[in-house]
Amino acid sequence: MGLARALRALGHETRVLAPCDGPPPDAGVTPLGASIPTASNGSMAPIAPDLSCALRTIRALRDEDFDIVHLQEPLCPGPTLTTLLFSDRPKIGTFHRSGRSSAYLALRPMVRAVNRRLDMRCAVSRDARATAEAALGGGEYETVFNGIEVERYTKAEPWPTDGPTIFFIGRHEERKGLEVLLAAFEQLPDEVHLWVAGEGPQTAALEARTADDRRIHWLGRVSDAEAASRLRGADAFCAPSLHGESFGVVLLEAMAAQTPIVASDLPGYRNVARPDTDAVLVPPGDPDALAAALRRVLTDAVLAADLVASGDARAAAFSMDRLAERYVQLYERLL
Repeated sequence: MGLARALRALGHETRVLAPCDGPPPDAGVTPLGASIPTASNGSMAPIAPDLSCALRTIRALRDEDFDIVHLQEPLCPGPTLTTLLFSDRPKIGTFHRSGRSSAYLALRPMVRAVNRRLDMRCAVSRDARATAEAALGGGEYETVFNGIEVERYTKAEPWPTDGPTIFFIGRHEERKGLEVLLAAFEQLPDEVHLWVAGEGPQTAALEARTADDRRIHWLGRVSDAEAASRLRGADAFCAPSLHGESFGVVLLEAMAAQTPIVASDLPGYRNVARPDTDAVLVPPGDPDALAAALRRVLTDAVLAADLVASGDARAAAFSMDRLAERYVQLYERLL
């Protein structure tokens, strides 16, 4: 949706076709039906592989008569795979997934055949590109970074705090590392607070385990506006993921919000965050190292200011406006 807004600002008519649980979030979205939570890459992905969604997709493609069709994660069951099979328009696909895919391996001959229907292929990082190449075979891939709407975060009103505050947002599942953050948080001083946004399969157990710690605030799902406001208000943002991250969009959002970052040292996060320059990176799954890094960021004002200054410039380099301009170049080449 952010890319669509940036493309419209450049003068290009753009619509988003996607599953939509509830009313469309803005006028530029064509809803294709409800989604089904599906286990994928250590997480849960909302996909829509049903026949009614496929028929709505085919109808929308016919009615709109697009010049270009841009598929995010092209081989995902649902609208993108349906489009790949049934659209005769020029098709560009962007691959996001990082890590081994059992589905790709099991269905390798089929997905390689379908992959050849793409006219142009992009990947959001070296890791995503390697995953796609290993599963789908040869072909040229353009590496095109993910982007963020920088002003959404720079202009957010900071959420008020009651002392030094750490912010976590993400799905509460093993690979996101929330359990590691909670173990690290036990080592931090009493005046430090932790905001935990999101929900997931671990929520109930982790919330019950930490019920006696009044410093931890369980927020549940929050709106995009509240997430941006809490990013701006927090004294540190923590991303303790263990694996499966192909690109650190959430780190860019924290950089744009001018908040110091402590994150796991993962290849996907290194795509955007340079160690001790844009963020403090620690070994994944190590609560002691995570606690030490958080304590350092919360107490060292010079370090925090340096991280903010570098992160602010880094976020600008990954703006959605720049991403839209890059994709327009690729669209024009394809046409």
